Amino acid sequence: MPPLRVAVPDLISNSYFPIIAAVDLGFFKAEGLDATIELLYPVPKTMEALRDGVLAFAAGAAHAPLMAFPDWQGVKLLAALAQNTYWFLVVRSDLGVRRGDLAAMKGLRIGAAPGVNLALQQLLVDAGVEGVQIGPVPGTSEPSVSFGVTAAKALEEGKLDGFWANGMGAEVAVRRGVGTIVLDARRGEGPPAAVGYTFSMLAATDRLIAEEPQTVAAAVRALVKTQQALKEDPTRATETGRRLFPPDEAELIAELIRRDLPYYNPAISEASVASLNRFAQEVGLLSHPVPYEQVVATQFRDIWRQ
Repeated sequence: MPPLRVAVPDLISNSYFPIIAAVDLGFFKAEGLDATIELLYPVPKTMEALRDGVLAFAAGAAHAPLMAFPDWQGVKLLAALAQNTYWFLVVRSDLGVRRGDLAAMKGLRIGAAPGVNLALQQLLVDAGVEGVQIGPVPGTSEPSVSFGVTAAKALEEGKLDGFWANGMGAEVAVRRGVGTIVLDARRGEGPPAAVGYTFSMLAATDRLIAEEPQTVAAAVRALVKTQQALKEDPTRATETGRRLFPPDEAELIAELIRRDLPYYNPAISEASVASLNRFAQEVGLLSHPVPYEQVVATQFRDIWRQ
């Protein structure tokens, strides 16, 4: 039997790191699963590959499955990789924009990945800010690109005024002196609703859940155990980083994971799904409210508490 394919829409990143480490550090193997981790960008393509049976599991933003599974038909969220909307708004440091000053964004060119851009669009709507130009980041058209570090490079080269991306991209831009963080959505900056737009998650199809529930349960256990292991020793992230990341980013990942540890909770609450669905309706991804049980594979909830 070929290995189970697990895909993430961004690899050189902290966003989906728990599932990357679950495969790389052997937690899938310890559960009896032969798996590979791969990068498949952008997130709509990740979810289309899940829908088409190319992947066993896909990670991404919690609203992303709706891009391939209308109204949550045929897919379930298995667990959270971490809680809360997890992107940063970063602008060129020479613009002098103060932290939290979203009004200063008017007229700027901000890069954001497909699907990820929806959260920024809604954040600006909720903040009452108009006139921001949101578009793709130069150099991110290939399916094997890691978005955050590419966005930081584009900012450094003056191709953008800012970007909306993961913690790795933000950290690289700040350390190079080319970027300033304007907003950190995960930690409650910006409009109050923004923190609950989405979160990072692991998903599988209803078909896999029905046909191979033990495989799915094992994957969720592997994820939960990885989150626990990283909480106990965040430096283990460096092991994975040195195998999969460029050298500079490999040395940054443990610190980024340490900052994210307070959000390493695999549980998906009814409140978070209600907030997620409200956001999905606002951006046109969901046509009507759906119950919690249609979104989350509730049969695996006990594993979250193990």
